[in-house]
Amino acid sequence: MSILIYAESAEGKFRKIAFELASYAKKVAENLGTTVTAVTINTTDVSELSKYGVDKVLKVTSDKLAGFSAKAYADVIKQAAQKENAKLILLSSTTDSIYLSPLVAVSLEAGFASNVVGLPVSLSPFQVRRNSFSNKAFNITEISTEIKILGLAKNSYGIFESASALVEEDFNPTIGENDFSIKVESVEKVTGKVSIADADIVVSGGRGLKGPENWGMIEDLAAVLGAATACSKPVSDLDWRPHSEHVGQTGKPVAANLYIAIGISGAIQHIAGINSSKVKLVINIDPEAPFFKVADYGVVGDAFDIVPRLTEKLKAFKASHS
Repeated sequence: MSILIYAESAEGKFRKIAFELASYAKKVAENLGTTVTAVTINTTDVSELSKYGVDKVLKVTSDKLAGFSAKAYADVIKQAAQKENAKLILLSSTTDSIYLSPLVAVSLEAGFASNVVGLPVSLSPFQVRRNSFSNKAFNITEISTEIKILGLAKNSYGIFESASALVEEDFNPTIGENDFSIKVESVEKVTGKVSIADADIVVSGGRGLKGPENWGMIEDLAAVLGAATACSKPVSDLDWRPHSEHVGQTGKPVAANLYIAIGISGAIQHIAGINSSKVKLVINIDPEAPFFKVADYGVVGDAFDIVPRLTEKLKAFKASHS
């Protein structure tokens, strides 16, 4: 009996969360006295998983799975779990896995806990700590089913190397046509930028920037920091920025190590979606902006003055330390 993880990838390369899942699974496996198996889909090179304690990889390669299909991917994970007799299955809390996890849970009649932070509180009974109330609190959830599925919150555990002797195995699950009842018409891809899903730092802008023509200073600051760019819902609604950059409760959830909010007042839906970020820095001209109440650091001032100066200071700092 092995712990199974779904190691997500994009365009053939592992996402950062795959290594965090592997690190988490390795530690739990040590406590349970078992091993870690990963299932991958159309991943070019799986050897990197050996750095993080994965003992075995089930490699699925299929043209049918070239595009994400929640039902098809969930079926692959289900069959991998059955093959390995896995009683504990780990997925991430990315947009894809949020769709996948309930489908896998239903198909395996498994208990599912989302937004898990930290290692299990107890193995018998099996209890985990979870974010709740829009990341404003924690709760302890007990899973009593034989098969258990956890959705690990991003940046909640960390990435730790633990070398293993990796065994690679080609896996050919049965993929039915019913798995593709939902068709993907098109996929918009952004190249040359850090993705919000993988970013440790996110620089986000709101209506305080006054228009799309001023977004250059957001991109300049993000470039210096190696960060992803994001925006609030009103900005994407106004078509200043693409909807793929909309973060918050109704957009993409963010759990970055550093979240910088520039010209964002801090609507409750936005704060709920980024509250898992470890450090929140707010720059706003309005000292009464709600965002300041939840910020770790706040700067009251004109973003058009502060952000360019901050970018130049960071450039100078990096140049002096290169």
